[in-house]
Amino acid sequence: MSDHSRPPAPLPSGQPSLSQGKSVLRQAALEARGKAHKALGTTAAAAFLEHFLGDIQLAPGAIVAGYFPIRSEADVVPLLHKVSQLGHTCALPRVLGAEKPLSFHQWEPGSPTASGPFGTRVPPRDAPEVVPDIVLVPLLAFDLAGTRLGYGGGFYDRTLSGLRKQGSCLAVGIAFGAQERDLLPRDPYDEALDWVVTEVGCRRFERMPG
Repeated sequence: MSDHSRPPAPLPSGQPSLSQGKSVLRQAALEARGKAHKALGTTAAAAFLEHFLGDIQLAPGAIVAGYFPIRSEADVVPLLHKVSQLGHTCALPRVLGAEKPLSFHQWEPGSPTASGPFGTRVPPRDAPEVVPDIVLVPLLAFDLAGTRLGYGGGFYDRTLSGLRKQGSCLAVGIAFGAQERDLLPRDPYDEALDWVVTEVGCRRFERMPG
């Protein structure tokens, strides 16, 4: 299994509280991701695809939920195209409202999408709802334990919690290597990643059952 070759970036000095720590980190993480996105250009998407398919096994007919990137998020659309070519089903998330989990709807790469909240792209209204086996998760930062720093809305935390209660579901963070940190603040409701895939490799995390 491949792994990261770059040492993780340190946290800012001091010991902020949980809420303060996340607020302070989000802006710094957004800036770091933006720089990585600008530096790596389109080459990172091909690397995500290579490492994902090389290390993460997909069961026959697996349902893989991805997303259309906004701002400097890691691009997984080429990965979704390849997954579809290999005979798997792809899906995109839809925001149902504040304090609600996401729903996932079948989408064939190359087919039309509609405008969604926050600048996202979503499947057409008549796209059937599906339950994914793997969820590709965007993020601002991740740490050595698989903790994910998101935007603060809690959409993916609520979604992953619900999916994991229903059965097996892998959460795979997609990020640039520069987004790695030693340790991130973690709330009790934060759902950890099972894997993270960057342009330099994959890492698997041991997640405590819950």
